Amino acid sequence: MTTISLRRARVRYGPLEALHGVTLAAAGPGLTVLLGRNGSGRTTALRALAGTVALSGGAVVWDGIDVTRVPAHERARRGLCLVPERRAVFGSLTVRENLELAAASYDTALHAYPRLEPLLARRAGTLSGGEQRMLALSRALLAGARVVLVDEPAQGMSPAVAARTYELLSDLDACVVIAEQRLPPVLRARAAFVHELSRGAVVLSGESGEWERRAARRTGWSPS
Repeated sequence: MTTISLRRARVRYGPLEALHGVTLAAAGPGLTVLLGRNGSGRTTALRALAGTVALSGGAVVWDGIDVTRVPAHERARRGLCLVPERRAVFGSLTVRENLELAAASYDTALHAYPRLEPLLARRAGTLSGGEQRMLALSRALLAGARVVLVDEPAQGMSPAVAARTYELLSDLDACVVIAEQRLPPVLRARAAFVHELSRGAVVLSGESGEWERRAARRTGWSPS
């Protein structure tokens, strides 16, 4: 089992504090969702786990080891893969070249996203937003990472491809953490763990079914 967590994590962007002592954990194999509206801190929490933003307080702990001072590239070398919301592919390289950076054989990626096969010779920067998302996630699927962090994985995808994407992520033999504005319907029936953030703090945590019941009880708010 792999675990990664934030412990009383604080992140500042200049004078503004984006995370206010956040504590949350993710374990794998399995899927954890960081849920929240824009400005909630969900993307910052993901970046803090990856090491692409520095903590002003608290710690990042991976498999019981404090990696707060370990740089992002070293976390990647140890088996952490981050798929950010933007600039997740090398736009000047072809689709084939992007895939070859992840693995010598990329048949698994083409099986996951057949739409990419006729695009292999295209420059990644010329693809649509949904196609770029498929390519970025294909590279993550090929990486064989122990921890996979994805910001809004299905952005720009059709409903069918989005559902396929969540299934692929759920089935990975890894600790998978995704950041979303809303809980995707396909994950409501799966054993995902949810941390809901608001204004830089965790306000609710629980298994997806438990989270929905507790969220639905809050006055004036519904998970749908």
